Formats: sequence, C-alpha cells, structure tokens
Amino acid sequence: MESKRAIEAFAALSQETRLSIFRLLVQVGHEGLHAGEVAARLGVAPSTLSHHLGILERAGLLRSWRVQRQIFYATDYDGTRRLIAFMMEDCCQGRPELCGPTPLPACTTDCRGTPDCPE
Repeated sequence: MESKRAIEAFAALSQETRLSIFRLLVQVGHEGLHAGEVAARLGVAPSTLSHHLGILERAGLLRSWRVQRQIFYATDYDGTRRLIAFMMEDCCQGRPELCGPTPLPACTTDCRGTPDCPE
C-alpha cells in the first residue's frame, strides 16, 4: 500500500460518524447492511450517511452492491488488511513476524461467535 492510500484511509476513519459506520459494518460481517439500516442503527440522516459511505468506500474500507433498489455496504476486509499490514510492515526492525499474529484474521465466512472472530 502506498502512503497516500493509507493517509486517505486514516483520514476517512478520523471522523466520528465514519468510524461508527466502519465499526458497525465490521461487527455485521460479510453480509453487510443496506444503507437505510445503517442510517437507522446509527441515527444518521440518509443524505449525510451517503456522503460518509462514499468516503469510506473510496478509501478502500467498504464495498457496496445493489439488490433491486437497495444499496448494501460491508467492510472491505482485504482493504482493511492492507491498511493494517502497511502499518505493521516495519514492525520490530523490519521483522513483523516478531510482533505476533496478524491483527485481522482471515474471515471468509461469518465468524461471529467463534474465538478467532474480530468482533
């Protein structure tokens, strides 16, 4: 990951509403939520939410898809892993394996309720 891309991702997360959106979608998992549900759960106006979702998606932290008239959003786990890897790549004098296990385990299915799930 380039520094510019990492800065964009951290800038996206440095705003309270966007951080709340990101954390909610991490908890929900791969299925994500439609935009209306995100707005309802966080108490954010739909027009404001749309702006924040766009910033997070452009930063590579969310992905979206359409189902009929609804747009769903979920965490882009690959983008999140790249950001974390960027931060850790120079850990321990260039030997990140000394820092312990990766902070974000592979999550190919809904892992909620399992010991390794990053809930």
